[in-house]
Amino acid sequence: MKSIGKIIKELRKKAGLDQVEFAKRAGVGLRFLRELEQGKNTVRLDKINQVLDFLGHHLEVTRNGKEK
Repeated sequence: MKSIGKIIKELRKKAGLDQVEFAKRAGVGLRFLRELEQGKNTVRLDKINQVLDFLGHHLEVTRNGKEK
């Protein structure tokens, strides 16, 4: 499974944006975006949601395993 940071990096590149421009447009700091794309564990979920919202995506929580 890919990390959220790797997925966001791929989506950013697909959108044709460098980190600086993407951070500005998404309303997050460049340092945050770099740490997110590198998979740093201390990133904030609210900011991840902000970045995903800019990309037109969202997080979804699902249950592991089969329902009984």
